Amino acid sequence: MAAGLAITSEEGQYNAKMTLLVVLSCMVAATGGIIFGYDLGISGGVTSMEPFLKKFFPEVYTKMNEDSKTSNYCKFDSQLLTSFTSSLYIAGLVASFFASTVTRVFGRKPSILIGGTAFLAGSALGGAALNVYMIIFGRILLGIGVGFANQSVPLYLSEMAPPNYRGAINIGFELWVGIGVLLANLINFGTEKIKGGWGWRISLAMAAVPASILTLGALFLPETPNSLIQNSKDHEKAKLMLQRVRGTNDVQAELDDLIEASSISKTFKHPFKNIIHRKYRPQLVMAIAIPFFQQVTGINVITFYAPVLFRTIGLGESASLFSAVMTGVVGAVSTTISMFVVDKLGRRALFMIGGIQMFLSQIIIGGLMAAQLGDHGGISKGYATLIIIFICIYVSGFGWSWGPLGWLVPSEIFPLEIRSAGQSITVAVGFVFIFLGAQTFLTMLCHFKSGIFFFFGGWVAVMTAFVYLLLPETKNVPIEQMSKVWREHWFWKRIVGEVNENIKMEAA
Repeated sequence: MAAGLAITSEEGQYNAKMTLLVVLSCMVAATGGIIFGYDLGISGGVTSMEPFLKKFFPEVYTKMNEDSKTSNYCKFDSQLLTSFTSSLYIAGLVASFFASTVTRVFGRKPSILIGGTAFLAGSALGGAALNVYMIIFGRILLGIGVGFANQSVPLYLSEMAPPNYRGAINIGFELWVGIGVLLANLINFGTEKIKGGWGWRISLAMAAVPASILTLGALFLPETPNSLIQNSKDHEKAKLMLQRVRGTNDVQAELDDLIEASSISKTFKHPFKNIIHRKYRPQLVMAIAIPFFQQVTGINVITFYAPVLFRTIGLGESASLFSAVMTGVVGAVSTTISMFVVDKLGRRALFMIGGIQMFLSQIIIGGLMAAQLGDHGGISKGYATLIIIFICIYVSGFGWSWGPLGWLVPSEIFPLEIRSAGQSITVAVGFVFIFLGAQTFLTMLCHFKSGIFFFFGGWVAVMTAFVYLLLPETKNVPIEQMSKVWREHWFWKRIVGEVNENIKMEAA
């Protein structure tokens, strides 16, 4: 089970094996991705179910079934309905900053445990909801869970993984997100057929299953060696853990790097203040730009509202949910492919391939909808099928590029002294734009109509150029030696290089 692997770095060698402990620990931790993915998938499904709309959002139900004057693009335009979806992400945004302190002071494991517990409570409240206030309060609890999990799990995976497998292991988080979306779509497809009209309750309550796995699993997770060194003076304990997770007794080189990084981090009392310093400028730019770009690919609003979108182009309730299942399968498969190639091809190559693929497919989808779907009436079955095919092509492009890499790259670029703050900024920026996307997508769809796909396609072109020009390759670089990639980059060396020169002059 443990394959030998020598990690070569600029400073020497890290000896590491892919151990059973690392595999099992990362599998449990990565289930934090399931709770995020399950929510992404379940929200759009239940909001397309007529019994759910009739009970909680009767205005939308009336427009969908009885109002023939409302545009196809505007039938789901309701601020209360979008509040149901987006309330989770405001809660997650606030929770991510509290999660930063918990993760830094108490460790990665307690933060994962809090996330699972909060999500478990939210799923119970959602399944038992009697009115819209219970539904939205349940969403807030789910948001707290997602905020803690999204902040701590990617850090946990990056710190536990050997450098040469860090990409594949960290993508496990996004793979579980994709599996969560797929499971949610499958459950929605099944519960929609329950004749009593209460199938949506099962859909919402079933979120308790992955939350229970994460919560119970977190009780048995080992803490990362990085966190043990950061929060304890007992370096021997950290050394023993490092020997366990690396599968070798020869860990001194890596241990020395971790201790040095921890010593530096302890001189920084206010990581959120320090991260704005010039020496951390590249990391701060990426912490903001990458989650922003990840959201303006349009993926999450398409995931939220895939069944709604498919109903917009004229599919029935069951057919729209089945189409969402298809996109879920495509997303999970493409993320699995990314897991196997990311440490061979590198991050930049996948960003470029996925970006071009997403751009072309979105332009084609927008063109088809502009030509074939008006404000009233439907669209032919052939064109509807063609749109679904190109949405799947778009989802696959995201699945092996911005989906997994949007989590991987930020989690591996921060030095230890600003790591928890940097990850919190990444998560918070992501939540801000998920919230804005969820809150505005149905209104944008109503006003932009098919132009919504040209809008997102334009952003994909911008982010692909950004990666080409400004993101250095990070594959196979040990996490505590990542600063060298910025010093060697054609643009960033002008900023961090000058800082390093100033530090050397002061020391002299």
